[in-house]
Amino acid sequence: MENNEKIQLAIITGMSGAGKTVAVQSFEDMGYFTIDNMPPALLSKFLELVGEKSSTDFNKLAMVIDMRSRSFFSEFIDQLNDLTDSNTIDFKLLFLDADNQELVSRYKETRRSHPLAANGLVLDGITKERELLRPIKSYSQIVINTSEMTPRQLRQEITKKFSEDISENFRIEVLSFGFKYGIPIDADIVQDVRFLPNPHYVPELRALNGQDKSVYNYVMNQPESESFYQNYMNMLKPIVPSYKKEGKSVLTVAIGCTGGQHRSVAFAERIGAELGEDWTVNISHRDKNKRKETVNRS
Repeated sequence: MENNEKIQLAIITGMSGAGKTVAVQSFEDMGYFTIDNMPPALLSKFLELVGEKSSTDFNKLAMVIDMRSRSFFSEFIDQLNDLTDSNTIDFKLLFLDADNQELVSRYKETRRSHPLAANGLVLDGITKERELLRPIKSYSQIVINTSEMTPRQLRQEITKKFSEDISENFRIEVLSFGFKYGIPIDADIVQDVRFLPNPHYVPELRALNGQDKSVYNYVMNQPESESFYQNYMNMLKPIVPSYKKEGKSVLTVAIGCTGGQHRSVAFAERIGAELGEDWTVNISHRDKNKRKETVNRS
């Protein structure tokens, strides 16, 4: 690895139904390269391959490993001991647990059968699995009981325990778009700025876009623009922390005009710049060049 930086490795295991899927999604939101259901026998080989890479793509790894088979235990414990003593890997084993009653309830709700319940009785499968996983649980550095947790609370707990900088796990996407091409399906907040004067009808501005200074100034110098901008930001900025608190990793703010070339682009640039003073922000313009592409195809 470059700069002798250690690989951050989180191995997720635990009881079936205790939240491993939510956990691996949480690590993905934190920027980890994630693997669901890594076979224990392949762990060492995979880490060897990762260690040979000079890229930073694999600096943070999280993987779910199913430990229901006793045949892997001895080999896996040896691997864990090697990881603990490693000079190149910062390793943590996360064990997710839940009370038997809660696990039974979750299986009943999903109508799934427990993988170890050969006779169809969920509780029997849970009891057998708990006994099988007892040595792994005692080895784990972090144990989280999810019995009283919602998925959002579990994500928050994992973020708190594994994230070096929690603020990095939340970002705002400010996106401009044109209503004529459809509203972005992933938008959380959509604002229409078609009520503002349109630079499209100014011949010298028509071929430009909202990132060009002349268009930006034209849009922002309209009397309605400043009043709208101040009122909009007074509404938007106080509610952003609530989205983060709710457990969202990305908040998408979409600003739309007719074609997504002038007004929405200018406002997305200004809104993104101000939000970027306090948050991690990415500004993009979905339809900025759509008109040019259409003209070129004609």
